[in-house]
Amino acid sequence: MADLTLAEAIDNIYASLRANNQDIDTHIAALKAAMARDGATEAVFDPTKLAQNNRQGRKTMQAYFKKRGVVVTFGA
Repeated sequence: MADLTLAEAIDNIYASLRANNQDIDTHIAALKAAMARDGATEAVFDPTKLAQNNRQGRKTMQAYFKKRGVVVTFGA
C-alpha cells in the first residue's frame, strides 16, 4: 500500500465508517503510520462527517481507536 497523507488516511476512515466499518482496522493502521510520519499525536475528525454523530458514537469511536493506539479528538 502506498504511503498516504494524514488527510487521505482520515478520508479513508470516513469512507469506512459510512460503509459499515469495512476494512476499518486496515485504515486505522494506515492512519497510525501517517501520524507517525507527520509527527502527529492525535487524529482530528469532523463530527459532522461521522455516521454516528452523537455522544455515544463518538465515545465508541474514541475507545476503539485508542485500543489500536490512535488518540481521536473531534473538531471542525
